[in-house]
Amino acid sequence: MPFGIREFHFDGDTGFWLNGRNLKIKGVALHNDAGGLGTAVPLRVWERRLEVLKQVGVNAIRTAHNPPAPEFLDLCDRMGFLVMDEMFDCWTVAKNPYDYHLYFRDWSQTDTRDTVRRDRNHPSIVVYSAGNEIHDTPKPDLAKEILAGLLSVFHQADPTRPVTQALFRPNVSHDYDNGLADMLDVVGQNYRENEILAAHAAKPTRKILGTENQHGRSVWLALRDNPPYAGQFLWSGIDYLGESRAWPAVASSSGVLDHTGGMKATSYERQSWWSDRPMVHVVRRVAPPQAGPTDPGYEPGVRRVVQTVFSDWTPANTSAHEENVEVYSNCDEVELMLNGRSLGSKPRAADDAPRTWRVAFEPGTIAAIARNKGQVVANHELRTAGKPAKILLAADRRRIELDWNDVATVTANVVDEHGVLVPRADNLIAFQIAGPGVIAAVDSADNTSHEPFQSSERHAFQGWCLAVLKAAAAKGKFTVTAASAGLAGASMTIDVGQALGLPSPRGGR
Repeated sequence: MPFGIREFHFDGDTGFWLNGRNLKIKGVALHNDAGGLGTAVPLRVWERRLEVLKQVGVNAIRTAHNPPAPEFLDLCDRMGFLVMDEMFDCWTVAKNPYDYHLYFRDWSQTDTRDTVRRDRNHPSIVVYSAGNEIHDTPKPDLAKEILAGLLSVFHQADPTRPVTQALFRPNVSHDYDNGLADMLDVVGQNYRENEILAAHAAKPTRKILGTENQHGRSVWLALRDNPPYAGQFLWSGIDYLGESRAWPAVASSSGVLDHTGGMKATSYERQSWWSDRPMVHVVRRVAPPQAGPTDPGYEPGVRRVVQTVFSDWTPANTSAHEENVEVYSNCDEVELMLNGRSLGSKPRAADDAPRTWRVAFEPGTIAAIARNKGQVVANHELRTAGKPAKILLAADRRRIELDWNDVATVTANVVDEHGVLVPRADNLIAFQIAGPGVIAAVDSADNTSHEPFQSSERHAFQGWCLAVLKAAAAKGKFTVTAASAGLAGASMTIDVGQALGLPSPRGGR
């Protein structure tokens, strides 16, 4: 029987401690869908997503805004993530006509008790949340009465863990003045980092945590440079279906990762702040960063998300011009090279700003070499792509089991004759299976695509798309083929059988 042993606590002066180590909680909030697979998500899909988040440096998950499947918590236990287990997105004041406010008075304490009893043996959980952006708080007498009842249930069912709440605009509802915030074991606030830091300065015994935060560098520095600030949970960890804000988008673009669970160009900047492993990554910036709203989700009017950085050296304009090059790295020194010529080295900035160069564009290879104490520890390069010529297939795994929770994710990359990804390729890719396998979904990172997920074809977006495959028999092998008009196709074989002693999606062996 798997089990975990750990000790943790929150401290008003020094933040969060795990097993005797002072640790910043570097968290993300996750919705429960997985792009083209909807909300019925095989566990291997979650495992793959958590693997990528861990590469970025994420160490904690907030289950937004409802308790997760227990199998998801099993994964977090096994993979070493911390978890904020959140209960409610509303109390008695509605956010939508038919949401949980209709049942809150009758069921909230029962549901809380049942959830805590179900989840309390998961060592990954380090804090419970009584609610997210609760609209009852402008009525303090009502809100404090409800919170007191919930806290009693939490503490009776599990006296070992603290309880927080994702406070929303607490300076407007006076949560820091009327006693509501101080009912919480750990004071949580969404956004407005200066306000929660001021609340701690006003009362230094408060234990404070960012329960929902934006992605900007100033937000990261608020956490990095303030020891009492225990951690943050970015909104969001992964793009998700819905809350797109503006047609034709059908998904939110707020994620560290895209909605297939892949890295964005901006993911590497977060990695340079949060990961301990030496890394370096080159991007082109085509416009200044888009300023986010003060309170995401409550901004007036339509807000369209525009991509401003690209991980390629293939601009649309190939005539003489200058490119803004940014390099993300957590290393002491980075040297930029263009076609073998050094463009100079730059040290790591004290404020973790990216290293930037204005580069006269010329086709070829731009490369970054990262050094610590004079030794090369990481490198990354981009090459100029030619015309689309062929498809290359890549899989996250080449062997799967006949298990609903097991899948292989196969990515079709549109490349030129030299194997360089063509970043503006949008070819229609047709997938075909021969043998005991099935296509569970097709997808890309395009949040404006209206193509069906349950299909055998998908347009490439920024040079690629993918298919999620399942086994249809207990043993054997099947072949997946990807084809497109005008391109050389590709095929790959997936074995079906026991997973060679590796942990299964169910967590056993």
